[in-house]
Amino acid sequence: MPIRLLICDDHEVIRTGLATLLAGTDIEVVGEAATGKEAVKQAAKLKPDVILLDIRMPDGDGLSALEKLRAKAPNSKVVMLSTYDNPTYIARAVALGACDYVLKGSSQETLVATITAAAKGESPYHAAELRRIAAAMKVRQVIEDDDMPLTQRETQVLKHIALGLSNKEIARSLEISVETVKEHVQNILRKLAVTDRTQAAVWAVRKGLV
Repeated sequence: MPIRLLICDDHEVIRTGLATLLAGTDIEVVGEAATGKEAVKQAAKLKPDVILLDIRMPDGDGLSALEKLRAKAPNSKVVMLSTYDNPTYIARAVALGACDYVLKGSSQETLVATITAAAKGESPYHAAELRRIAAAMKVRQVIEDDDMPLTQRETQVLKHIALGLSNKEIARSLEISVETVKEHVQNILRKLAVTDRTQAAVWAVRKGLV
């Protein structure tokens, strides 16, 4: 029996390309969606085995849709689709219930292996990276209840980090210098007692900041 797949991406060329790449495999594309809202609607209707969900969607990021998908289609496995191997995106995806992720430039072999593993409930294709994220989350749980004091500006910066923005993008968004952003990031890591942006992003997700 083929694995039933729903592809969610706002670019038609990506959706078509993925469908073409999967043609002739044991994966059957049963539906497509161009927005997060459409993805949730299609998932509830089609109940696919796996949902391939773009991280960046026109009506809000795919991670926002991920929460709704987990509620509307709890038996469907969600694999995040990303252009960049961004650890903060991965951290948020793991925290919100995605079972794996795959890059848009992946080979057919990687794509099929990732979707197949997700459908069968097997170890994620990117198990090593996800284990690292899970470890970061576990460490955070130990000290999660400590209310680490962040200033209003540091909280703004942390939200941007959790959304996967670079220092340059954060600086542009908040209309401050890149150097100021770097200083805020260092203060955030120190105050939260974490070692990198990934752990900070997980903390933000668990605290409901994003």
